Amino acid sequence: MPDQDPAYVADLAGQLRTRRPDLLVLAENELQKLRGSMRTVADFIHNEAIPLDIRTGLARELHLPEPTR
Repeated sequence: MPDQDPAYVADLAGQLRTRRPDLLVLAENELQKLRGSMRTVADFIHNEAIPLDIRTGLARELHLPEPTR
């Protein structure tokens, strides 16, 4: 698949930087929001104050590693 070829991806990234820097900023902002959301989910899953079965269920639903305690 061409979209998995590192050279192809690098070429597209270069085009994005030079032709549409506004889209690059938007993408970076959305990625930051996603990282924040994932951090919140990870904190919840590892919060031992919340019952293990609830945390385990959420991890399974999201296909994430399950908490061990």
